[in-house]
Amino acid sequence: MSEQFLEVDRLRSELLENINAVDSASTTTAREESVCGQDLLTRIEGVILDIINSLSREEAPVLILQNRNSWANVSFDSAVGLQLNSDVSVSTLRSDCASSVSRFALTLKVLSTIYKLVQSNSYATKRDIYYNDTQLFRSQRTLNAIVDDISCMLRVPRRNLHVLATSKGFVSGDLSYLEEDGTKVDCSSTSTAVPVSSNVCGIKNIVSSAKFVLIVEKDATFQRMLDDEFCTKLSPCIMITGKGVPDVNSRLMVRKLWDTLHVPIFALMDADPHGIEIMCIYKYGSVSMSFEAHNLTVPSVLWLGLLPSDIERLRVPQEALIPLTARDERKLQSLRSRPYLTCQPEWEREMEIMDRLKHKAEIQSLTSIAPDFLTRVYMPNKLRYGGWV
Repeated sequence: MSEQFLEVDRLRSELLENINAVDSASTTTAREESVCGQDLLTRIEGVILDIINSLSREEAPVLILQNRNSWANVSFDSAVGLQLNSDVSVSTLRSDCASSVSRFALTLKVLSTIYKLVQSNSYATKRDIYYNDTQLFRSQRTLNAIVDDISCMLRVPRRNLHVLATSKGFVSGDLSYLEEDGTKVDCSSTSTAVPVSSNVCGIKNIVSSAKFVLIVEKDATFQRMLDDEFCTKLSPCIMITGKGVPDVNSRLMVRKLWDTLHVPIFALMDADPHGIEIMCIYKYGSVSMSFEAHNLTVPSVLWLGLLPSDIERLRVPQEALIPLTARDERKLQSLRSRPYLTCQPEWEREMEIMDRLKHKAEIQSLTSIAPDFLTRVYMPNKLRYGGWV
């Protein structure tokens, strides 16, 4: 083993010791959540049949949706993350109510589109569906929410609906794979990154000798590390960014790499409440997508930096720090009350340091020590000696 990565190699060995249990749980979950096209068609037909039966009884049809945006409806499992409760509360879209009739109609419209896609074994992006009738949906956000509601209502992963999302994330490093259509993708270029696939679940034949995967919060930091040829100069590794709050495809890609490569997954975030929350989305998931936690979360993600304790340890110049705003402090208190903090005492200590300092720091603040401090000193030392939490 290379002395350059003593702690990374040790961590990878520990992960491999537990891999059989992880694989077993993942396989069971995948089997439970796998839904073939005919099963999905049957579920949609069941929804329509309920509406027809209501009409035959001269009753106003309704759609029952699970409330997937409330903390009261999720529970925390350290091995999975945030997951939707089985006894979740529901809301009703009524066809005879002025406040919900529009949403009711739009949901049926999208259900009809999904039925046709599955029946013909074809795919469409959410943008395709939206631009087919922009006046009907009014906004892309409305359509996105309806697709997620349908996925939750039918209890199927969103990818099974044959509706794809345009990715905003990028990936680079020691990685190659085949897209579902047979296109070979090579992410090893030192100067450019590859967009995350819009059909991550269709990726196959993944080849990599990466020692770890690095999630980078911001695109600017990601591009700077590309310019410094981080993935080739330091170690064979894979870098991925969701460009801030990650989209589902970026999260699926991180999960795909974890399931396939079984290497440590590190997160490089700003030392601020927003950066911590983004890391939590990768690691434990989000409330709104908790119904698909088994496919999206990677509870093994480790917080590499930038840690609040690093600010003190490295003596980052005061002028490079940013005072916490009132909004930051509210977010910090919210994070400290999250259920997953009970199993992360080291995270709690880092947040206590941030609260005491009353300052936050972006990753770019390390350039105040030296222009290339991040890739020449900070990252190599972290990977060799540890220091993640």
